[in-house]
Amino acid sequence: MKKILIIFITIICVGCKEEKKTNGKLNVVTTTTMITDLVQNIGGEHINLQGLMGSGVDPHLYKASEGDVTKLSNADIIFYNGLHLEGKLVEVFEKMKNKKTIAISDAIDKSTLIGSDYFASNYDPHIWFDVNYWIQATQFVIDKLSEAIPDQKAAFETNGANYIKKLEALKVNMKNIIETLPQEKRILVTAHDAFNYFGKAFGFEVVGLQGLSTATEAGVQDVQKLAAFIIEKKLKAIFVESSVPKRTIEALQAAVKSKNHDVVIGGTLYSDALGNAGTIEGTYIGMFEYNVNTIVNALK
Repeated sequence: MKKILIIFITIICVGCKEEKKTNGKLNVVTTTTMITDLVQNIGGEHINLQGLMGSGVDPHLYKASEGDVTKLSNADIIFYNGLHLEGKLVEVFEKMKNKKTIAISDAIDKSTLIGSDYFASNYDPHIWFDVNYWIQATQFVIDKLSEAIPDQKAAFETNGANYIKKLEALKVNMKNIIETLPQEKRILVTAHDAFNYFGKAFGFEVVGLQGLSTATEAGVQDVQKLAAFIIEKKLKAIFVESSVPKRTIEALQAAVKSKNHDVVIGGTLYSDALGNAGTIEGTYIGMFEYNVNTIVNALK
C-alpha cells in the first residue's frame, strides 16, 4: 500500500513539473526599477518577474546581496541596463556565462549616444530619459521575450504595441508642457548628470554637480563654480534627486545664498530609480510626467 502511494505521489509531482513547463513561465530578473516596469508591461502574467533594485536605490553604487545572487542564479533571463550603469554587478554577470544576460542598451545605436570618459563603456548610460530610446528598448524586450517563449509571442506583441502607444503619447504631452517654459529658462541643475538625454531631447541645458556618476564626489571648487553659474544665469531653482543624498545640493544652495542670490530647491526628481511601487511615480510614464511638471513649475 505504501509503495503504491509513493508511486502515485511521484506521478502527481511529475505532472506538476510538466504543467509548470507547458505554462511557459520563465524566471526573469531585472536590475533597475525602470527596466522592471518596462518588462512587466510587456511580459505581464506570462513571466515570473523579480526586480533587484527598489525605489531610491542608486544603481551606480549597488552591490549584489547574497539573495540577489540566488535570484540571478535561478533566472532564465536577466535584463539589465548596460553601459556600466550597474558597475558593481558587472563581475557577477561575467561569472554567469551560461545565463542569458541581456543589456537593454543593446537596442540603441551607439553612434547616437552621448559620450562619457567616466564609464568603461565610454557612453552616458542614462538612456531612459530619451523616450525614443525607451520605445526602441520596448521593441527589443518584445523580441527577446518572444524568442524565449514563442507560444506567447502574440501576447508580448500586443502588450508591447499598447505600451508603445502610451510612450508616443507621453512624448507629445511632455513636449507640450515643456514648450510653456521659455527657452532661456530651460537650464536644469541637479545633483549629478543623469538628465543629459532629457536635455538633448527637450532642449535643456543640463548641469550636474557630481558629473555622470554618483560614485564621484563634488569638491568645494565644483560647488563654487556651479554657484557662480547659477548667479550668472539668474536661476530660480535647482533640484535634488531621490537616489542621491541631498547634502551636495543643499551645500550648493548655501553657496549661492552666501553671494546674495536666492535660489530654491525646486523639488525632488526621480533620476536613477522610480518612485515607490504602487504610486504614479512608481511607473516610468508617471515618473516622467512628475519630473517634467516639477521642473517646469519650478523654473517658470
